[in-house]
Order: sequence, then structure tokens, then C-alpha cells
Amino acid sequence: MKLSQFDYDLPDHYIAQTPADPRDTSRLMVLDRASGAVAHHRFFELGSFLRPNDVLVLNTTRVIPARLHAYKAGSGGKVEILLLRQIDDSQWHALVGGRNVRVGTRLRFDQVDLEVELTGASEDGERTLRFSRPLGEYLSQLGVTPLPPYISAPLTDPERYQTVYSREAGSAAAPTAGLHFTPDLLFSLKQQGIKLAHCVLHIGLDTFQPVKVETITDHRIHSERASLSPADAKVINDAKLAGGRIIAVGTTSARTLETAGILSEGGDPEHPELSPDACPWRPVTAFDADTRLFIFPGYRWRVVDGMITNFHLPRSSLLMMVSAFAGLEQVRAAYETAKREGYRFFSFGDAMLIV
Repeated sequence: MKLSQFDYDLPDHYIAQTPADPRDTSRLMVLDRASGAVAHHRFFELGSFLRPNDVLVLNTTRVIPARLHAYKAGSGGKVEILLLRQIDDSQWHALVGGRNVRVGTRLRFDQVDLEVELTGASEDGERTLRFSRPLGEYLSQLGVTPLPPYISAPLTDPERYQTVYSREAGSAAAPTAGLHFTPDLLFSLKQQGIKLAHCVLHIGLDTFQPVKVETITDHRIHSERASLSPADAKVINDAKLAGGRIIAVGTTSARTLETAGILSEGGDPEHPELSPDACPWRPVTAFDADTRLFIFPGYRWRVVDGMITNFHLPRSSLLMMVSAFAGLEQVRAAYETAKREGYRFFSFGDAMLIV
């Protein structure tokens, strides 16, 4: 498939600059995969489309203050660091912006006596940094929340770029499908008999990097840390056996669940079988590992029965995943409907439920 098939026109005024308030008053488009029919609702009506024994799988990752401002130890030139993934107490993978920042460059900070050296660089733009002391104790002082580049409005409350159920710090971006939930909505869904399960996927480089190759099978997705606990795997497996549906809250939860499904088959998430032929469902397995699973049309879904997601950027791997789940033409039609109906797009925008 070609990259151009995942392109669409989106004028800037469709891009949400601020989140809905309250969170669950955002709009909700419901897309029926079987018929292609769409319906328009509000997110607080989500329970109307779920059944007892359905499971919502929530990614509990928490965004860290990953954007740091530093300067070169010699020249004083300004440098911006976006932390992506922690290696150990003192080393991180990151994006680094600035002139002539090469391997061996040393950086410093105004606020604290801390030095960082750029120790490695890859062809895809990712850098390896070594801090002179463990960064953790300084991160809250040095860092700011890294909003996506298409959001220009200042964020007055950093918690609005966190889900209400976030727990495990480690992401460079929020799992934005979860931003629509409130504690009251989660409580009412549980009262309705909806099960909740949790996973973790720490969001990294691919959220900030568009697909650049014209043939999408040539794209190599970056690794992200993901995990599913034995207890949460049991919730999912028990519900599936009881006839419930597994609803991934966001593409990150979907990626984690499908990684678990591939591992349960003894497969390799970096090279999944793409055949759409039906196979018997297998219980998901717990895991804690890096995943490079890239989902695009033709992928054989193993675990996910429904998906809650936002409206994604053109030419992005996230749009490719949603198209793999609901069908490319149906997603394209739904996005055009969303524009006609005035939906808000991207991280702070409205939501879709695909069932």
C-alpha cells in the first residue's frame, strides 16, 4: 500500500487547541465496522454502546516532563531535548534540536549543576544521552510537558494532558483516547457491568515522526516498552470466554493487546502474520518487553474487538492502524463526515468508538 492512500486534507481550524471541559463532553462518533454506518453522540454516552462483560483496556502510562532546555558547555548555543525512553538511571534515548549537536557534545542547564553528553546517534534522528548524575531527581525542576507541535495554545494545567487513571511515568506523549474519561464515567461503566483492565505502553518517537516512505511496508516503526500483567491478562481472558468484547482505549492499548496476542501464538510482533484468515482465539499472555508491532491494512487482528480512538494525523502509523481495524475506505469516509460535522481533530479533539 502507498503512503498517499492515508493522506487527507485538514485545514488548521479543525485541530483542537484545548481539551473539552468537562472531559467527557467531547463528541463521540460511533462507527459500525460491518455496515460503515456512523452515529453522533457525546462521550458520556459511551455506556449505551457497551455490554456487561465487555472489557475496556486502559493504558496507565503517565507523561513525564520530557522537554528540557539546555545549552552547549562551550559555545552557549541553545539546545532542546525531548526525552523518549530511559535506558538506566543516567542514560536516555532522546531527540535533540540545535545546531551542530554531534556525538561528544556536552550540554549544561541553567537551573542545576548537571551535565549531559551526547554519546550516540542513529540514522533516524534518535540520540543517546548520558547525564552526569541520575536525572530523576531533577526532572520535575528541568522539564516541561511536551505538547505536540500542532498545539500552540498554552496548557494552564498539565494534568489535562494526563488521563485520570495515569500511574506509571514514562511517556513522551499522552494516550489521548483516554483523556475523555472522568472518574464518574468510569464508576458508572463499572456499575453497568463493564470490566476494566490495564496495560502500559510508554509512548515514544513514532508519535512525533510521520511515516516518510511511499511504500508503507518499508516503514520501520520504533520500539516502545509495553507490558500486560498476569492479573489483567486474566480479566481479559475470562471476559472473552464469557462472551465479552475487548475494547482497546486508544491505539497504544490496541498495540499492547495485539503484541500479547502474537506472543501467545509464539509469534514475533516485529514480523506478524498478516493473513486475514480467521483463526481460533487464544488467551492473551502477560508480558513485559519492547514492541515494534506495526499494524496496517492486511493485519490479522487477534484480540481487539472494538477501539476508542481520536482522529489522527494524515500519513501517520496511527491512522494506518485504525484503517486496518475498520477498513481504509470506511475510515476515509468517516473522517470526511467528521469534517462536515465540525468534529475536533488530534490530541485534544473528539473521539471515535469503532465496533
